[in-house]
Amino acid sequence: MSQMMDRSTETPDEDRVSISSNESTPANMKKLGVMQSFRNSVRRAVKSPLSPGAKGSKVTAEAKSAGNQQTPSSPSLSAGTPTASPLKNMGHDDTPARKSSSLPRSMTDPNMLKFFRGDKNYSSLPFFPKKKKEKSKNSHQEELAAVAEGLLEENEKEEEEKDEEEEEEAGEEIEETYALPELPHTPLSVMQINKLIENEVLEEAHLNLLALRQEFQQEQERCGEDSMELAKKEKDLSLLYGEMRNKINSLVRDSNSLPNRNKELLVYVARIIQEEEKRAKDPGGLPGSWMEAWREAVLEGVQAKLQSVHLEQKEKNTSWLAVHLGLLGKAIVEDLENVRRHLRWSYPPSFRVFSAYVDSYHEAVGQHLKKVEQQVMELKDQYALLDWIINRYKSEKIMGSVSLQPDMKDESSDLQLEENFLKRLKDKYCCRVKADVRSTLDRIIQFENEDVWSEKRSPDKEDDFLDSPFHMDIWTKVKSFANNSRKIDADLEQKAVCSCLEELKDFPGRFEAEFRRHCSPLKPQPLWTEYQITYINSFTSLLEHMEGYRDSCPDQVEKFGREVNGLINWLIGGLQDHYKEDVKPYLRRMMTRKWLTVDEDFEQLYRRTELLSQHCALMRPPHVQKFARELHYYAVKEYIGQLMKNNYSCKNRKHEKAAGKIRHQWDKLVELFENMKSEHDWLHYVGDELSDIIGQKNKTDIKDHLQPLVEHYPDFSKKHLVAVLNFRGLLRGSEHRLILQRLAQLKKKNPDVAAGDKKQVLFNDMQVTVNTDCLSNLPFSCFNFLLPDN
Repeated sequence: MSQMMDRSTETPDEDRVSISSNESTPANMKKLGVMQSFRNSVRRAVKSPLSPGAKGSKVTAEAKSAGNQQTPSSPSLSAGTPTASPLKNMGHDDTPARKSSSLPRSMTDPNMLKFFRGDKNYSSLPFFPKKKKEKSKNSHQEELAAVAEGLLEENEKEEEEKDEEEEEEAGEEIEETYALPELPHTPLSVMQINKLIENEVLEEAHLNLLALRQEFQQEQERCGEDSMELAKKEKDLSLLYGEMRNKINSLVRDSNSLPNRNKELLVYVARIIQEEEKRAKDPGGLPGSWMEAWREAVLEGVQAKLQSVHLEQKEKNTSWLAVHLGLLGKAIVEDLENVRRHLRWSYPPSFRVFSAYVDSYHEAVGQHLKKVEQQVMELKDQYALLDWIINRYKSEKIMGSVSLQPDMKDESSDLQLEENFLKRLKDKYCCRVKADVRSTLDRIIQFENEDVWSEKRSPDKEDDFLDSPFHMDIWTKVKSFANNSRKIDADLEQKAVCSCLEELKDFPGRFEAEFRRHCSPLKPQPLWTEYQITYINSFTSLLEHMEGYRDSCPDQVEKFGREVNGLINWLIGGLQDHYKEDVKPYLRRMMTRKWLTVDEDFEQLYRRTELLSQHCALMRPPHVQKFARELHYYAVKEYIGQLMKNNYSCKNRKHEKAAGKIRHQWDKLVELFENMKSEHDWLHYVGDELSDIIGQKNKTDIKDHLQPLVEHYPDFSKKHLVAVLNFRGLLRGSEHRLILQRLAQLKKKNPDVAAGDKKQVLFNDMQVTVNTDCLSNLPFSCFNFLLPDN
């Protein structure tokens, strides 16, 4: 303690002498002389209070004058007790020698700086002589101020270099082995030992505890276990050891928060723990491991450190968690830097101090995050927490920091989290992702209703196709979740995408229900058709976007695809149904007497088909091809099917006019469906081949024109041929029978033709109406078999 008190700066008298010597210098002295003289005086006045040889102890002016005076012994020591610290007897100083990194007070004190710069307020200080008004004095003082500033800059630069060197230097490691000092012959009283523990005179308190414990063991050997005095002494030992352990725990807990206060004490703490670990099996000690208690104290200190990190209320700051995690990482790094550079040199190597603190942080941070997680509700905060746990904690920002190397190379960087904590956090994040996606989908439906359907606004076009941009909004949302989650880890990316697709699965059905409810009154209008094509395109694009995630989420993509295809089929079906209803009255009047004389019905059929064809040009592949095929097939089936309904029979050579009209109208339909890029080319022949049969002048030539029709359409049968002949006006007769026989021969001759191609079925889907009027033309003798006598 005397050494601690002896350490001091120079006295004001010395400062006064230094300044006086400078003032007495003649005005005409050379500048170099002035600088040299002033430098010497300043160096005497501002000499560092922590000289390298002092080893941390203060030196007062009185101690200097007194010389090396003997320090009186501690009043708490009993007679015969060594006055020196027991660790000094072991060959160790109280404090490991370290260079001072602080600037001398006389150089950094703002009062001193103002003095050198000539602040008039300091001319009245007692150690400062009165300022003279002569011009030479003012000039001299300006020179002194300039020199002082130069010295300050030079000194600061030197100190910064020293600080950098000190950081690179390794601390002095405490030896693992030590020699225990001689124990006192007579230990202090229990009250005195307890007082020493309270005053943190641990080395002396521990030696007296060991002496008291030795007395207890000796009496135990002499008296056995039944002595009352022995029981009292055992109780005293237990209480004192408990106090000692509590004090040590307290010092260890605060050691990294207040390193300068108890740095020296930690050396004694380490030796006490080592000694008690050796005597663990001897009577009179405390149960439990002292080393384990030390580790628990380290953990408690770390927990207290984390608890002190500022945590704002989320109601006051939306970035509360990001700010807290940033401060948390900074506190961890600073704490471990202090352990690595300073604290670990107070312990022997066997304590593995740095590892103990790293492990404690892994455990304490895991516990701390569990408490913080309970307040995390928003998606951005859940993402920030996951990212901090999985990536940032291990990164160069915290545990991988350059300032902690190379010590961290042999340490684990993994947090000690509660079982299933990370899985629970990921699941919670994915639930928020689903909720966010659902909210986006709700806004899309609301927008379509309020801004499109209610306003009856025409859809936009993109690349010459009708399009609603919501599919891009959804894809962007899913892609952002995928990309951001991938930055954390691949597992979270897969879970987040699957969550998005699970929520998307119900979107087509919800969209269809709202579309039905709001747009059904628009069915008669062209706007209804435009909306249907728009949403066919948009959902087709959306499905294409989601197909990119089939490898990671095959089941979810498959289910979503089924829902989308169901919606698209409903929309296409709606277009077809509307077209069928629209052209039905005009098709019904085909192949009739009116049709033969008037073109109005066919023109209406053609215009409506052409309008739908124009709309189809705004539909994206692949559904436009499918729709064109189905529309082509329906138009051909219904147009040719009118021949099978026996609505009209040509007479008086009107069959030639009918054949010509069929051929002309058929050419227009073929051209129309070719423009639609229909893939049903096999339907193009039927109109021309039937018009050839109908238009033959000679009945006998009809049988020679059957073969192309039978080859192209294997399902063309006898009943279909009879209907065509009826339309031509050939109802009976030998020629009628010969034509039917020729058809039978062609089918029998070629079995493949008879079987037909199941992919090219046309006539089987046509309804044939039987002509019952032919019975009236039969002679009465044909019905004789119906009489009762026959």
